[in-house]
Amino acid sequence: MPLTMNRDVFITCAVTGSGDTVGKSKHVPITPKQIAEAAVEAAKAGAAVIHCHVRDPETGAPSRRNDLYKEVTDRIRQAEVDIVLNLTAGMGGDMIFGDVEKPLPLKEQGTDMAGATERVSHVAECLPEICTLDCGTMNFSLGDYVMTNTPSMLRAMAKQMTDLGVRPEIEAFDTGHLWFAKQLVEEGLIQDPVLIQLCMGIPWGAPDDLNTYMAMVNNVPANWTFSAFSIGRNAMAYPAAAVLAGGNVRVGLEDNLYVGKGQLATNAQLVEKAVTVVENMGARIIGPAEVREKLKLTKR
Repeated sequence: MPLTMNRDVFITCAVTGSGDTVGKSKHVPITPKQIAEAAVEAAKAGAAVIHCHVRDPETGAPSRRNDLYKEVTDRIRQAEVDIVLNLTAGMGGDMIFGDVEKPLPLKEQGTDMAGATERVSHVAECLPEICTLDCGTMNFSLGDYVMTNTPSMLRAMAKQMTDLGVRPEIEAFDTGHLWFAKQLVEEGLIQDPVLIQLCMGIPWGAPDDLNTYMAMVNNVPANWTFSAFSIGRNAMAYPAAAVLAGGNVRVGLEDNLYVGKGQLATNAQLVEKAVTVVENMGARIIGPAEVREKLKLTKR
């Protein structure tokens, strides 16, 4: 596939994830107020889309509490800048197995399994413009954790998102996830325009070397809109890789804590650096209004 550079690029900022990053950087937002403030700062720096998880305000641990999502949503919508809101729906599929000789029962600490309606309940309440759909099951990071998203679960969640008028952003961690995403589209559970996020470098999904990355890109249908990111040390190289291959950009403290070697970043600083990379490549950064038009989003 010949490279076709994207000349009109939007940036997504993932301001806080569910990973164990709170103790590693003072800049990771925890409370709804901090998350909303980080979203506004990132939007002012050039991000059109803000991707949000929520955390327990007391402990910083990942949370699925609807009241936290509602507060984040309300604060962002009351802000003085325009933002396309993207809420995660990836929580509720976490399984921590026992030891290698006795994998069952599952370990209570860390295991969080919920049904499709519960996993999408905050989306139904907050009605963001976009929400994520992790399109597969995989061994995730270290130890005995498995990120679980069965075909039946994904079909049910995709239908609920589409019925709510919320655009699913398919998160693909490997080529098989793209294969199943195409099946969801074929079955009418996800409608055009299709939005996809290529998630590179997460153990043990697709590694972020360029050969694997281009295999992912080559499996994205030409009429789909995609973004791409990597985590950790290669995160700030991926804005260039994404744009060069025809995609859009994602950065943020969910994926990477540093703006340079040994330099802890804020979300806004990561966006600013991505803007510089994209514009120095000769592309244009587009804002929320153009993103809504491109993706046929419903602003609320």
